[in-house]
Amino acid sequence: MIKRDDMTFPPEEYERRINELRQRIAERHLDAVVISDPENIMYLTDYQTTGYSFFQALVVPLEKEPFMITRALEESNVIARTWVDLTRPYPDTGDAMQMLVDALREFGLANKRIGYERNSYFFPAYHQDVIHTTMKDGKLLDCFGIVEEGRICKSDVEIELMKKAALATEAGMQAGIEACRAGVTENDIGAAISAGMFRAGGEPPAVMPYVTSGPRTMIGHATWEGRTVQPGEHVFLEVGGCYRRYHTAMMRTVILGEMSDSMYKAQEIMKHALSAVHKMVQPGMTVSDVDNLVRNIITENDIGARLITRSGYSIGIAFPPSWDEGYIVSLKQGESAVLKKGMTFHLIPWMWGIDGDKTCGISDTIHITEDGCESFFSMDRDFTVKPEEGRQSAASEPGYIELPTNSKKNRKAADKTEVTNVSSC
Repeated sequence: MIKRDDMTFPPEEYERRINELRQRIAERHLDAVVISDPENIMYLTDYQTTGYSFFQALVVPLEKEPFMITRALEESNVIARTWVDLTRPYPDTGDAMQMLVDALREFGLANKRIGYERNSYFFPAYHQDVIHTTMKDGKLLDCFGIVEEGRICKSDVEIELMKKAALATEAGMQAGIEACRAGVTENDIGAAISAGMFRAGGEPPAVMPYVTSGPRTMIGHATWEGRTVQPGEHVFLEVGGCYRRYHTAMMRTVILGEMSDSMYKAQEIMKHALSAVHKMVQPGMTVSDVDNLVRNIITENDIGARLITRSGYSIGIAFPPSWDEGYIVSLKQGESAVLKKGMTFHLIPWMWGIDGDKTCGISDTIHITEDGCESFFSMDRDFTVKPEEGRQSAASEPGYIELPTNSKKNRKAADKTEVTNVSSC
């Protein structure tokens, strides 16, 4: 292992991760593992690239030095970013699987018990078939989850890094809220969010922000498509800020006009769910306990809304196509995983189908502490309500007030002003 001081974390953090992985390798009676999931490779080595659709793997023997198999172009990322000293690159005209087999033979592993991630997106079945038919002297065993066991609980240095991702999340969300007004397009709002995230030090997220308005908020995982926001509509925003591939995420809602009784009830129910989480969630609870807590609060409403999804999911290192670690742990009924210090979750007590045609959200990213949980954010959770706006130019309306922040102080001031402004529109 090359000792260097220009990586995301200190060398000791990577040594700990590799040592703990080797303990799990020994527990599974394996001689080595072939890790091909891009998030797992980064967790262990700090390696990252957008070229992960080409086969790449980190081979970690129980005792000998780890080595990497990469496309020749990507070897530069190994050299520039990681502690890995041994690489076996293959050219674009070469055979990635043959390079892996040759390397396993070179390092005396071809006749050993080798674990591999059978479920990895980028280790497809036809590649696995090649390995199985070629390595007849060894034994290949699925080792899914062997790295994730270490990833699920974040270390103190990981929590501190995620706080930097949270700064980008909040900056992007605030910029998006400020950009919301009648007459702008969803694209304009998405551009404002992106600029806000990146100017705050954020890096390209695994998923770009979700921005929908009016009836489009009922479409799952939709985002901007050029639609013009209309007066009196609401805008649903979900932002995932990223720093060094670690993510935090939040949902917020903007109302252009008066807040209806239904929307106010939705706001208060979601806030109540999040408050209950912060009051009750602690190590020792199961993820099913948390889901039941949130789901029961959301379900008891008279505005036609429901929680259509899981109530949350683990979040951390991510590459496209998703910013979540939900395949490791999701907050849903029947799951027996137990909460532990260092686990991080995006809690999503959002409400789908308010009055039959609206979706709204308020969410939070938390980390489990020794005796409870804490949010990564300080941003107010209330819906942002802006006065009724004209079709041509919101800013030209008499008495129009643009809220510079979404703080409680500004919210209270706006509440008093909106009563007068709405009556004059």
